[in-house]
Amino acid sequence: MSAVVRLQEEDFSLDTEIVALRASSQRIGGIATFLGCARDFSEGRQVSEISFDAYQPMALAEMEKLRLDAIERFSLIDARLVHRLGTVRAGDNIVLIATGAEHRAPALEACRWLIDELKARAPIWKKEITPQGDAWVTPHP
Repeated sequence: MSAVVRLQEEDFSLDTEIVALRASSQRIGGIATFLGCARDFSEGRQVSEISFDAYQPMALAEMEKLRLDAIERFSLIDARLVHRLGTVRAGDNIVLIATGAEHRAPALEACRWLIDELKARAPIWKKEITPQGDAWVTPHP
């Protein structure tokens, strides 16, 4: 797997990921990003932490497939996908999608498509830790 698609416990730097994306080609004229962050409230309950788990070999393979599909489908120059595993606190980063294209429209369209498809297809599971107890979250777009 490439470093452009990662699952990791540690936080990531949006700035570092954008610099790396821009370094892939000077043809990039538009970069779109989606940064998913942990909320402190979900479905009427306070949330103190969120725990993420994954079937890592399958999740990484699916993330790489999504990246390559997006590059082809939207004529991207490059794309990066990073998702945290383990426990994150409210306000922490969870997931980053960054897409680079010659123009803004394909970068924006691909970014939205990638996060929607990632949530639907990658075997990554989310458990919210609340004062009422822990609850696995069913996938939703």
